[in-house]
Amino acid sequence: MRREKGSLETEVLTTLWSSGVPLSGAEVHERIDAANLSYKTVLTVLIRLQAKGLVVNEKAGRAYTYRPVPDKSDIAAERMAGLLVRGADRSAVLQGFLDAIDPVDEAILRRLLLQSRADIAP
Repeated sequence: MRREKGSLETEVLTTLWSSGVPLSGAEVHERIDAANLSYKTVLTVLIRLQAKGLVVNEKAGRAYTYRPVPDKSDIAAERMAGLLVRGADRSAVLQGFLDAIDPVDEAILRRLLLQSRADIAP
């Protein structure tokens, strides 16, 4: 049975994102639904994703590990979190952020916070 076009790339990327650490081709192969899928096919997908700029590889012994490239929203979120950590007064940092953003973005943030809390509630 053939997969839908792009579904294997999506599955590989999802595996890398959910891992949180770089994975070798063999580790990716182990973690995806790889029934009837060769290790070489997974490596080919990783190489194609690298060519598209979606993953980067790093030498790890004799093999390579792969990790996803963060997108702009991930980078912005990391910067915001870093400001909170470095700020002496977290409340002042957050208030400054709220004062600086557009009211539409503030409404989106409020909605996201309510959703997040609803997801956490038992």
